[in-house]
Amino acid sequence: MYFLFIFLFGLIIGSFLNVCIFRIPQNQSILYPRSYCPRCGYKLKTLDLIPVVSYLFLKGRCSSCRSSISIRYPTIELLTAVLFTLCFTYIGISDILFRCFILTSFLIIITFIDIDHQLILDKALIWLAGTGVLINLWLGSLSIFEMLIAALIGGGIMLVIAVASRGGMGGGDIKFAAALGIWLGWKLTLLTLFLAFISGGLGGVVALLLKLKGRKDYIPFGPFIALGAFISLLYGNQIINWYITNFL
Repeated sequence: MYFLFIFLFGLIIGSFLNVCIFRIPQNQSILYPRSYCPRCGYKLKTLDLIPVVSYLFLKGRCSSCRSSISIRYPTIELLTAVLFTLCFTYIGISDILFRCFILTSFLIIITFIDIDHQLILDKALIWLAGTGVLINLWLGSLSIFEMLIAALIGGGIMLVIAVASRGGMGGGDIKFAAALGIWLGWKLTLLTLFLAFISGGLGGVVALLLKLKGRKDYIPFGPFIALGAFISLLYGNQIINWYITNFL
């Protein structure tokens, strides 16, 4: 029963994240006006807004102008539901679960905005960092000093790489790593970046092999940082302990 509730909750939050991903880069309010068709401006009714179900019922088309609706909308809803359920499976009902839901939501927003616009927006990172400070202080997870050190380590590593690669790493990636340091602490931040570079390298090779990208094409790195952060959030301590046990 709990799994179903968490999954449905994830679908609803995923629908809201779609709004954030679409509106934040356009400097629009995420709360007003109500959702609308970007083609004809039709304000969606309640029956148009049921996550996944409405998309299937409408056969992927606007109920007013019949223009095509991107399949990415239900995909993000399902992705959020699956990740929320994964968090619940690993953590169970606790204050920490609430923390995981919030960070996961930010990771999804930042990932898809970066994919769409090749930008990691300051406004999203400010909210990410500020929320991380408040939640960690509320839960007693990390002190201000620990958050500051982790942010400096995460951002500092990315800055060094950006300078060494002569612009191969964007400023948004640097600030993203710093903001994640506030959430995760320095150990999990280091693991996040390690996983990001591994997955980013593999993703780049796959994209080249499948001819999805050329050698000179830009590949957003934010999604790989987000992937590393999510893995570290749930399994980071286990991965670190496994490494220490087997290799140190």
